[in-house]
Amino acid sequence: MASSYRNSPVCVLLILLSCCAGCCFGFGTFGFDFHHRYSDPVKGILAVDDLPKKGSFAYYSALAHRDRYFRLRGRGLAAQGNDKTPLTFSAGNDTYRLNSLGFLHYANISVGRPALSFIVALDTGSDLFWLPCDCVSCVHGLNSSSGQVIDFNIYSPNTSSTSSKVPCNSTLCELQKQCPSAGSNCPYQVRYLSDGTMSTGFLVEDVLHLATDEKQSKSVDSRISFGCGRVQTGSFLDGAAPNGLFGLGMDKTSVPSILANQGLIPNSFSMCFGSDGTGRISFGDKGSPGQGETPFSLRQTHPTYNITITQVSVGGNAANFEFSAIFDSGTSFTYLNDPAYTQISETFNSLAKEKRETSTSDLPFEYCYVLSPNQTNFEYPVVNLTMKGGGPFFVNDPIVIVSSEPKGLYLYCLGVVKSDNVNIIGQNFMTGYNIVFDREKNVLGWKASDCEYNTSI
Repeated sequence: MASSYRNSPVCVLLILLSCCAGCCFGFGTFGFDFHHRYSDPVKGILAVDDLPKKGSFAYYSALAHRDRYFRLRGRGLAAQGNDKTPLTFSAGNDTYRLNSLGFLHYANISVGRPALSFIVALDTGSDLFWLPCDCVSCVHGLNSSSGQVIDFNIYSPNTSSTSSKVPCNSTLCELQKQCPSAGSNCPYQVRYLSDGTMSTGFLVEDVLHLATDEKQSKSVDSRISFGCGRVQTGSFLDGAAPNGLFGLGMDKTSVPSILANQGLIPNSFSMCFGSDGTGRISFGDKGSPGQGETPFSLRQTHPTYNITITQVSVGGNAANFEFSAIFDSGTSFTYLNDPAYTQISETFNSLAKEKRETSTSDLPFEYCYVLSPNQTNFEYPVVNLTMKGGGPFFVNDPIVIVSSEPKGLYLYCLGVVKSDNVNIIGQNFMTGYNIVFDREKNVLGWKASDCEYNTSI
């Protein structure tokens, strides 16, 4: 990248794509499309028509609020000020819709025979895949402000001809001590980061319907073990994952681990993040030649997709210092603590050509710059990271465009938020990349991609 500044047209892309179980071109992998919680397909499925306008103050405030409540607070970060109310709009009284979606990306999956569809939350920060199942306590649907009722499917082992129980002597059963006998149903209980949030039930096995990533897409029925979630508590009852959660972590109970252990795929998967809020998850994808790679820094207990950054460059000005960060697809923005945050933000500020706007208390971003109403192009400092091992990670779009019609402000902001504890590379820094979580080699891979067909740029 020759220039240390980048030209950016000021525009908002709104592309309506159907939320389907798979039509993507690739080789030797299979998976499904996923969508951002505020994307048009998710809004269409859930009949969501009154979310904050994309690019507005309320839109970015809601995303940052969600990050703090569902992701950061559980990792040791306190809520800022009195900001403890679960996900509400900045204005207006109709708050149920933000409560109805807590995670960041959703996919429409199909399970069982006859097949039932579920809109599940994708989570690289947890392991178990579970569905609401013969529920004692769960979300059965959403009520819209217009009075429309949106019912969710509820799984039942008794109505699927391909369902079977997972016995206590299974290697996937982690609560064997609670079993009355080896042949009993294996119970499960998973506690999540948000206070009082749990899913409890027993493990079952059934077919997960996938599609191959090739021109002539073929259906693939994989037997998968997952949680029959009879009781959900805490933020799950507020709708954090209203119709199930799809764990993508490193433990043996996660979907990629089970598929790899069955010999169906290499122990690797990728997530491609398009600029329009859509993407693709591909199981078995180990990346492509020429991709950047860096090793995971694995903890012995509860390993996460943690990597090490050795250099930060802003506008061509490089600073060498080492820090670890979690690549977390479930976090909207990138959160950094010092010295990384101060280095990036202050260098960016010193090179920015527009006037800084300081009255942005409604936004999570400290460094925002005023654009004129007629300004269609502007330059901003390029942000690049160097990973352990020397691989360069060019941040395609480190800024966010913000507009506020009532205030008459038109801004671009550095999409980095100050953290007091953990460093997280969020989805905004992953946009425009196919991110590979290779658990065989224990490396994170990345390559620029338009994600339309999961092909490299």
